[in-house]
Amino acid sequence: MVRHIPCVRPSMSRSLPLAGEAPAGTEPGSWPVLQKGFRPFFLIGAALAVVLLTLWLMVLFGSFAPRTHLSVIGWHAHEMLFGFAAAIIAGFLLTAVSNWTQRETATGGKLLLLCALFVAGRFAVTFGAALPRGVPLLVDGAFLPVLALVLARPIIATRNFRNLVVVAVVVGLAMTNIMVHLSTFGSFVDWEHRGVVVAVDLVTLVSSIIAGRVFPMFTRNATKQKSVRNLPKLDVASMVALVLLTVLDASGADQSFVGVLFVAASVLLVARAWHWGARHSLREPLLWILHLGYAWICIGLFMRGISMLGANLSASLGLHALTVGAIGALTIGMIARVSLGHTGRLLEAPRSAVLAFMMIGLAAVVRVLVPLAFPERTSACWAIAGALFAIAFALLFAGYSRMLLSPRVDGKAG
Repeated sequence: MVRHIPCVRPSMSRSLPLAGEAPAGTEPGSWPVLQKGFRPFFLIGAALAVVLLTLWLMVLFGSFAPRTHLSVIGWHAHEMLFGFAAAIIAGFLLTAVSNWTQRETATGGKLLLLCALFVAGRFAVTFGAALPRGVPLLVDGAFLPVLALVLARPIIATRNFRNLVVVAVVVGLAMTNIMVHLSTFGSFVDWEHRGVVVAVDLVTLVSSIIAGRVFPMFTRNATKQKSVRNLPKLDVASMVALVLLTVLDASGADQSFVGVLFVAASVLLVARAWHWGARHSLREPLLWILHLGYAWICIGLFMRGISMLGANLSASLGLHALTVGAIGALTIGMIARVSLGHTGRLLEAPRSAVLAFMMIGLAAVVRVLVPLAFPERTSACWAIAGALFAIAFALLFAGYSRMLLSPRVDGKAG
Protein backbone atom coordinates (compact mmCIF):
# COMPACT_ATOMS: atom_id res chain seq x y z
CA MET A 1 0.00 0.00 0.00
CA VAL A 2 1.40 3.39 -1.01
CA ARG A 3 1.42 6.04 1.73
CA HIS A 4 1.44 9.79 1.25
CA ILE A 5 4.91 11.29 1.38
CA PRO A 6 4.91 14.73 2.98
CA CYS A 7 5.65 17.63 0.66
CA VAL A 8 8.90 19.51 1.28
CA ARG A 9 8.30 22.92 2.86
CA PRO A 10 10.13 26.06 1.69
CA SER A 11 11.68 26.61 5.10
CA MET A 12 13.64 23.38 5.06
CA SER A 13 16.36 24.50 2.67
CA ARG A 14 16.65 26.89 -0.21
CA SER A 15 19.66 25.01 -1.58
CA LEU A 16 17.83 21.77 -2.27
CA PRO A 17 16.55 21.09 -5.78
CA LEU A 18 12.95 20.39 -4.81
CA ALA A 19 12.62 22.93 -2.04
CA GLY A 20 10.97 26.33 -2.28
CA GLU A 21 7.96 27.75 -4.02
CA ALA A 22 7.87 29.55 -7.35
CA PRO A 23 10.26 32.51 -7.40
CA ALA A 24 8.82 35.96 -7.04
CA GLY A 25 7.88 37.34 -10.43
CA THR A 26 6.60 34.09 -11.91
CA GLU A 27 3.49 35.02 -13.89
CA PRO A 28 0.75 32.62 -14.94
CA GLY A 29 0.66 32.28 -18.72
CA SER A 30 -1.83 31.03 -21.25
CA TRP A 31 0.33 27.94 -21.75
CA PRO A 32 1.03 26.20 -18.42
CA VAL A 33 3.57 23.94 -20.13
CA LEU A 34 5.88 26.95 -20.58
CA GLN A 35 5.70 28.22 -17.00
CA LYS A 36 8.51 25.99 -15.68
CA GLY A 37 11.40 24.21 -17.36
CA PHE A 38 10.52 20.78 -16.02
CA ARG A 39 7.18 20.76 -17.84
CA PRO A 40 8.22 20.73 -21.54
CA PHE A 41 11.58 19.02 -21.05
CA PHE A 42 10.15 16.15 -18.98
CA LEU A 43 7.52 15.61 -21.68
CA ILE A 44 10.13 15.74 -24.43
CA GLY A 45 12.52 13.49 -22.52
CA ALA A 46 9.91 10.82 -21.79
CA ALA A 47 8.70 10.88 -25.40
CA LEU A 48 12.31 10.64 -26.63
CA ALA A 49 12.93 7.57 -24.50
CA VAL A 50 10.02 5.84 -26.21
CA VAL A 51 10.94 6.97 -29.73
CA LEU A 52 14.69 6.35 -29.44
CA LEU A 53 14.34 2.87 -27.94
CA THR A 54 11.71 1.94 -30.54
CA LEU A 55 14.03 3.08 -33.32
CA TRP A 56 16.93 1.22 -31.71
CA LEU A 57 14.89 -1.99 -31.65
CA MET A 58 14.15 -1.41 -35.33
CA VAL A 59 17.89 -1.01 -35.95
CA LEU A 60 18.58 -4.30 -34.14
CA PHE A 61 16.01 -6.07 -36.31
CA GLY A 62 17.26 -4.44 -39.52
CA SER A 63 14.18 -2.37 -40.29
CA PHE A 64 15.62 1.10 -39.69
CA ALA A 65 18.92 2.83 -40.41
CA PRO A 66 19.38 6.43 -39.24
CA ARG A 67 20.96 8.73 -41.83
CA THR A 68 23.37 9.93 -39.18
CA HIS A 69 26.92 11.20 -39.61
CA LEU A 70 27.87 9.08 -36.58
CA SER A 71 28.22 5.31 -36.42
CA VAL A 72 24.92 3.57 -35.72
CA ILE A 73 26.00 2.59 -32.19
CA GLY A 74 27.42 6.08 -31.74
CA TRP A 75 24.04 7.56 -32.74
CA HIS A 76 22.22 5.38 -30.20
CA ALA A 77 24.63 6.29 -27.40
CA HIS A 78 24.69 9.98 -28.34
CA GLU A 79 20.93 10.37 -28.44
CA MET A 80 20.33 8.50 -25.18
CA LEU A 81 22.84 10.78 -23.44
CA PHE A 82 22.68 14.13 -25.23
CA GLY A 83 19.04 13.67 -26.20
CA PHE A 84 17.05 11.77 -23.58
CA ALA A 85 19.23 12.30 -20.49
CA ALA A 86 20.07 15.90 -21.41
CA ALA A 87 16.35 16.74 -21.67
CA ILE A 88 15.66 15.47 -18.16
CA ILE A 89 18.74 17.22 -16.77
CA ALA A 90 17.69 20.47 -18.45
CA GLY A 91 14.16 20.30 -17.07
CA PHE A 92 15.39 19.50 -13.59
CA LEU A 93 18.10 22.17 -13.45
CA LEU A 94 15.98 24.93 -15.00
CA THR A 95 13.49 24.35 -12.20
CA ALA A 96 16.03 23.75 -9.43
CA VAL A 97 18.11 26.85 -10.18
CA SER A 98 15.03 29.07 -10.09
CA ASN A 99 14.29 27.67 -6.62
CA TRP A 100 17.86 28.02 -5.38
CA THR A 101 18.09 31.65 -6.51
CA GLN A 102 14.42 32.74 -6.37
CA ARG A 103 14.88 34.04 -9.92
CA GLU A 104 13.48 32.57 -13.09
CA THR A 105 15.74 30.78 -15.59
CA ALA A 106 13.64 30.46 -18.76
CA THR A 107 9.87 30.63 -19.12
CA GLY A 108 7.37 31.49 -21.84
CA GLY A 109 8.89 32.37 -25.21
CA LYS A 110 12.49 31.88 -24.02
CA LEU A 111 11.68 28.39 -22.80
CA LEU A 112 9.93 27.61 -26.09
CA LEU A 113 13.01 28.71 -28.05
CA LEU A 114 15.24 26.57 -25.82
CA CYS A 115 13.01 23.55 -26.47
CA ALA A 116 13.02 24.27 -30.22
CA LEU A 117 16.83 24.40 -30.25
CA PHE A 118 16.97 21.07 -28.43
CA VAL A 119 14.52 19.39 -30.83
CA ALA A 120 16.39 20.78 -33.85
CA GLY A 121 19.50 19.09 -32.51
CA ARG A 122 17.75 15.72 -32.48
CA PHE A 123 16.88 15.99 -36.17
CA ALA A 124 20.35 17.33 -37.02
CA VAL A 125 22.00 14.27 -35.47
CA THR A 126 19.61 11.61 -36.74
CA PHE A 127 19.76 12.96 -40.33
CA GLY A 128 23.30 14.35 -40.11
CA ALA A 129 24.59 12.47 -43.16
CA ALA A 130 22.08 14.31 -45.34
CA LEU A 131 23.17 17.74 -44.09
CA PRO A 132 26.22 19.83 -45.04
CA ARG A 133 29.30 18.95 -43.04
CA GLY A 134 29.44 20.81 -39.75
CA VAL A 135 25.72 21.60 -39.56
CA PRO A 136 24.97 18.85 -36.99
CA LEU A 137 27.78 20.17 -34.81
CA LEU A 138 26.52 23.76 -35.01
CA VAL A 139 22.86 22.93 -34.42
CA ASP A 140 23.16 20.20 -31.81
CA GLY A 141 26.27 21.69 -30.24
CA ALA A 142 24.48 24.96 -29.43
CA PHE A 143 21.94 23.66 -26.91
CA LEU A 144 24.12 22.78 -23.92
CA PRO A 145 26.21 26.01 -24.01
CA VAL A 146 22.98 28.05 -24.18
CA LEU A 147 21.55 26.02 -21.29
CA ALA A 148 24.71 26.67 -19.25
CA LEU A 149 24.34 30.43 -19.80
CA VAL A 150 20.66 30.36 -18.84
CA LEU A 151 21.51 28.52 -15.63
CA ALA A 152 24.57 30.62 -14.79
CA ARG A 153 22.89 34.05 -15.00
CA PRO A 154 20.65 33.78 -11.90
CA ILE A 155 23.30 31.85 -9.95
CA ILE A 156 25.93 34.55 -10.53
CA ALA A 157 23.44 37.40 -10.06
CA THR A 158 22.48 36.10 -6.62
CA ARG A 159 26.05 35.06 -5.71
CA ASN A 160 24.85 31.47 -5.25
CA PHE A 161 28.31 30.28 -6.18
CA ARG A 162 28.16 26.84 -4.53
CA ASN A 163 25.68 25.82 -7.21
CA LEU A 164 27.97 26.75 -10.09
CA VAL A 165 29.06 23.11 -9.97
CA VAL A 166 25.96 22.15 -11.99
CA VAL A 167 26.87 24.76 -14.61
CA ALA A 168 30.37 23.26 -14.78
CA VAL A 169 28.87 19.82 -15.40
CA VAL A 170 26.66 21.18 -18.21
CA VAL A 171 29.72 22.85 -19.76
CA GLY A 172 31.55 19.52 -19.50
CA LEU A 173 28.67 17.78 -21.26
CA ALA A 174 28.80 20.44 -23.98
CA MET A 175 32.49 19.71 -24.50
CA THR A 176 31.98 15.95 -24.70
CA ASN A 177 29.16 16.49 -27.19
CA ILE A 178 31.51 18.52 -29.35
CA MET A 179 34.09 15.71 -29.04
CA VAL A 180 31.60 13.22 -30.45
CA HIS A 181 30.77 15.47 -33.40
CA LEU A 182 34.45 16.21 -34.12
CA SER A 183 35.10 12.47 -34.40
CA THR A 184 33.38 12.62 -37.79
CA PHE A 185 35.93 15.10 -39.16
CA GLY A 186 38.60 12.40 -39.55
CA SER A 187 41.35 13.58 -37.22
CA PHE A 188 39.72 12.51 -33.94
CA VAL A 189 38.19 9.13 -34.77
CA ASP A 190 38.44 7.75 -31.22
CA TRP A 191 36.61 10.78 -29.78
CA GLU A 192 33.17 9.33 -30.53
CA HIS A 193 33.61 6.58 -27.93
CA ARG A 194 35.63 8.70 -25.51
CA GLY A 195 33.12 11.55 -25.62
CA VAL A 196 30.26 9.18 -24.82
CA VAL A 197 32.15 7.53 -21.96
CA VAL A 198 33.13 10.85 -20.37
CA ALA A 199 29.54 12.08 -20.77
CA VAL A 200 28.41 9.03 -18.77
CA ASP A 201 30.98 10.00 -16.10
CA LEU A 202 29.60 13.55 -15.98
CA VAL A 203 25.97 12.44 -15.72
CA THR A 204 27.03 10.05 -12.97
CA LEU A 205 28.77 12.92 -11.18
CA VAL A 206 25.80 15.30 -11.27
CA SER A 207 23.43 12.48 -10.31
CA SER A 208 25.60 11.65 -7.31
CA ILE A 209 25.74 15.29 -6.22
CA ILE A 210 21.96 15.67 -6.36
CA ALA A 211 21.47 12.30 -4.67
CA GLY A 212 23.54 13.36 -1.68
CA ARG A 213 21.59 16.61 -1.36
CA VAL A 214 18.08 15.24 -1.46
CA PHE A 215 17.81 11.44 -1.02
CA PRO A 216 18.55 11.42 2.73
CA MET A 217 16.17 14.34 3.25
CA PHE A 218 13.38 12.70 1.25
CA THR A 219 13.84 9.44 3.15
CA ARG A 220 14.04 11.05 6.59
CA ASN A 221 10.94 13.18 5.97
CA ALA A 222 8.88 10.27 4.64
CA THR A 223 9.90 7.52 7.07
CA LYS A 224 10.53 9.63 10.20
CA GLN A 225 13.74 7.67 10.75
CA LYS A 226 16.06 9.96 12.70
CA SER A 227 19.03 7.70 11.93
CA VAL A 228 18.95 8.77 8.27
CA ARG A 229 21.76 11.25 7.74
CA ASN A 230 24.63 12.41 5.54
CA LEU A 231 28.31 11.75 6.21
CA PRO A 232 29.92 15.01 4.96
CA LYS A 233 33.51 13.74 4.80
CA LEU A 234 32.48 10.75 2.71
CA ASP A 235 30.33 13.01 0.53
CA VAL A 236 33.38 15.12 -0.27
CA ALA A 237 35.70 12.13 -0.75
CA SER A 238 33.33 10.35 -3.12
CA MET A 239 32.75 13.48 -5.21
CA VAL A 240 36.50 14.12 -5.46
CA ALA A 241 36.94 10.53 -6.66
CA LEU A 242 34.24 10.96 -9.31
CA VAL A 243 35.75 14.23 -10.56
CA LEU A 244 39.20 12.64 -10.73
CA LEU A 245 38.07 9.56 -12.63
CA THR A 246 36.17 11.80 -15.08
CA VAL A 247 39.33 13.80 -15.77
CA LEU A 248 41.43 10.65 -16.15
CA ASP A 249 38.85 9.04 -18.43
CA ALA A 250 38.92 12.14 -20.62
CA SER A 251 42.72 12.19 -20.76
CA GLY A 252 43.06 8.53 -21.71
CA ALA A 253 45.14 7.68 -18.63
CA ASP A 254 46.48 4.21 -17.85
CA GLN A 255 43.53 1.82 -17.58
CA SER A 256 44.88 -0.06 -14.58
CA PHE A 257 45.14 3.09 -12.47
CA VAL A 258 41.73 4.34 -13.62
CA GLY A 259 40.23 0.92 -12.87
CA VAL A 260 41.47 1.07 -9.27
CA LEU A 261 39.93 4.54 -8.95
CA PHE A 262 36.58 3.29 -10.28
CA VAL A 263 36.52 0.50 -7.71
CA ALA A 264 37.52 2.92 -4.95
CA ALA A 265 34.81 5.36 -6.02
CA SER A 266 32.18 2.63 -5.91
CA VAL A 267 33.21 1.71 -2.36
CA LEU A 268 33.11 5.36 -1.28
CA LEU A 269 29.65 5.84 -2.79
CA VAL A 270 28.35 2.79 -0.94
CA ALA A 271 29.88 4.06 2.32
CA ARG A 272 28.43 7.59 1.99
CA ALA A 273 24.94 6.16 1.47
CA TRP A 274 25.12 3.65 4.32
CA HIS A 275 22.94 5.84 6.55
CA TRP A 276 20.57 7.12 3.85
CA GLY A 277 17.87 4.68 4.97
CA ALA A 278 17.41 2.73 1.73
CA ARG A 279 15.98 -0.23 3.66
CA HIS A 280 13.25 2.01 5.06
CA SER A 281 12.12 3.10 1.58
CA LEU A 282 10.70 -0.20 0.32
CA ARG A 283 7.06 0.76 0.92
CA GLU A 284 7.44 4.11 -0.84
CA PRO A 285 7.83 3.83 -4.64
CA LEU A 286 8.93 7.47 -5.00
CA LEU A 287 11.78 6.65 -2.62
CA TRP A 288 12.87 3.16 -3.57
CA ILE A 289 13.20 4.01 -7.26
CA LEU A 290 15.73 6.73 -6.34
CA HIS A 291 17.68 4.45 -4.01
CA LEU A 292 17.63 1.78 -6.75
CA GLY A 293 19.09 4.23 -9.24
CA TYR A 294 21.85 5.15 -6.79
CA ALA A 295 22.60 1.45 -6.21
CA TRP A 296 23.11 1.03 -9.96
CA ILE A 297 25.66 3.87 -9.87
CA CYS A 298 27.69 1.89 -7.34
CA ILE A 299 27.31 -1.35 -9.32
CA GLY A 300 28.21 0.33 -12.61
CA LEU A 301 31.34 2.00 -11.25
CA PHE A 302 32.49 -1.30 -9.75
CA MET A 303 31.85 -3.23 -12.97
CA ARG A 304 33.68 -0.65 -15.06
CA GLY A 305 36.60 -0.76 -12.65
CA ILE A 306 37.10 -4.51 -12.60
CA SER A 307 36.73 -4.72 -16.37
CA MET A 308 39.63 -2.24 -16.67
CA LEU A 309 41.62 -4.37 -14.24
CA GLY A 310 41.35 -7.43 -16.46
CA ALA A 311 38.20 -9.18 -15.26
CA ASN A 312 36.40 -11.30 -17.86
CA LEU A 313 33.64 -8.74 -18.13
CA SER A 314 32.52 -6.64 -21.07
CA ALA A 315 33.07 -2.92 -20.52
CA SER A 316 29.66 -2.38 -22.11
CA LEU A 317 27.94 -4.03 -19.14
CA GLY A 318 29.39 -1.51 -16.72
CA LEU A 319 28.39 1.38 -18.96
CA HIS A 320 24.85 0.04 -19.28
CA ALA A 321 24.61 -0.43 -15.52
CA LEU A 322 25.18 3.34 -15.34
CA THR A 323 22.86 4.19 -18.24
CA VAL A 324 19.95 1.74 -18.23
CA GLY A 325 20.18 1.13 -14.48
CA ALA A 326 21.25 4.41 -12.88
CA ILE A 327 20.20 7.02 -15.42
CA GLY A 328 17.01 5.12 -16.25
CA ALA A 329 15.87 4.73 -12.63
CA LEU A 330 16.95 8.19 -11.48
CA THR A 331 15.37 10.04 -14.40
CA ILE A 332 12.06 8.22 -14.18
CA GLY A 333 12.02 8.67 -10.40
CA MET A 334 12.80 12.38 -10.52
CA ILE A 335 10.28 13.02 -13.30
CA ALA A 336 7.62 11.32 -11.18
CA ARG A 337 8.47 13.18 -7.99
CA VAL A 338 9.23 16.66 -9.36
CA SER A 339 6.12 16.66 -11.54
CA LEU A 340 3.87 15.84 -8.60
CA GLY A 341 5.44 18.31 -6.18
CA HIS A 342 5.74 21.21 -8.61
CA THR A 343 2.18 20.90 -9.88
CA GLY A 344 0.81 21.12 -6.33
CA ARG A 345 -0.10 17.45 -5.93
CA LEU A 346 0.48 15.03 -3.06
CA LEU A 347 3.66 13.02 -3.42
CA GLU A 348 1.90 9.74 -4.09
CA ALA A 349 3.01 7.71 -7.10
CA PRO A 350 0.17 6.75 -9.49
CA ARG A 351 -0.14 3.05 -10.27
CA SER A 352 1.15 3.66 -13.80
CA ALA A 353 4.32 5.19 -12.36
CA VAL A 354 4.87 2.29 -9.95
CA LEU A 355 4.56 -0.15 -12.86
CA ALA A 356 6.99 1.99 -14.87
CA PHE A 357 9.48 1.89 -11.97
CA MET A 358 9.29 -1.90 -11.90
CA MET A 359 9.85 -2.13 -15.65
CA ILE A 360 12.93 0.10 -15.47
CA GLY A 361 14.34 -2.06 -12.70
CA LEU A 362 13.68 -5.19 -14.76
CA ALA A 363 15.17 -3.60 -17.90
CA ALA A 364 18.44 -2.98 -16.02
CA VAL A 365 18.58 -6.55 -14.73
CA VAL A 366 17.92 -7.96 -18.21
CA ARG A 367 20.45 -5.67 -19.91
CA VAL A 368 23.27 -5.98 -17.36
CA LEU A 369 22.96 -9.06 -15.15
CA VAL A 370 21.31 -11.69 -17.35
CA PRO A 371 24.12 -11.58 -19.97
CA LEU A 372 26.60 -12.37 -17.19
CA ALA A 373 24.88 -15.70 -16.61
CA PHE A 374 23.76 -16.35 -20.19
CA PRO A 375 26.19 -14.59 -22.57
CA GLU A 376 24.72 -16.47 -25.54
CA ARG A 377 21.45 -14.58 -24.91
CA THR A 378 23.02 -11.13 -25.06
CA SER A 379 21.30 -10.03 -28.28
CA ALA A 380 17.92 -11.10 -26.94
CA CYS A 381 18.63 -9.21 -23.73
CA TRP A 382 19.30 -6.02 -25.72
CA ALA A 383 15.89 -6.29 -27.39
CA ILE A 384 13.96 -7.20 -24.23
CA ALA A 385 15.61 -4.49 -22.12
CA GLY A 386 15.02 -1.88 -24.82
CA ALA A 387 11.35 -2.81 -25.03
CA LEU A 388 10.94 -2.66 -21.24
CA PHE A 389 12.66 0.74 -21.11
CA ALA A 390 10.40 2.13 -23.85
CA ILE A 391 7.24 0.77 -22.23
CA ALA A 392 8.24 2.22 -18.86
CA PHE A 393 8.54 5.73 -20.24
CA ALA A 394 5.42 5.31 -22.35
CA LEU A 395 3.52 4.55 -19.14
CA LEU A 396 5.05 7.57 -17.45
CA PHE A 397 4.27 9.83 -20.40
CA ALA A 398 0.66 8.65 -20.49
CA GLY A 399 0.23 9.08 -16.76
CA TYR A 400 1.95 12.46 -16.40
CA SER A 401 1.34 14.37 -19.63
CA ARG A 402 -1.96 15.83 -18.44
CA MET A 403 -0.49 17.24 -15.22
CA LEU A 404 2.52 18.68 -17.08
CA LEU A 405 0.25 20.40 -19.59
CA SER A 406 -2.24 21.72 -17.00
CA PRO A 407 -2.02 24.54 -14.42
CA ARG A 408 -1.02 23.73 -10.85
CA VAL A 409 -3.93 22.26 -8.91
CA ASP A 410 -3.27 24.62 -5.97
CA GLY A 411 -3.67 27.72 -8.13
CA LYS A 412 -0.09 28.92 -7.70
CA ALA A 413 2.12 30.07 -10.55
CA GLY A 414 4.43 27.55 -12.13
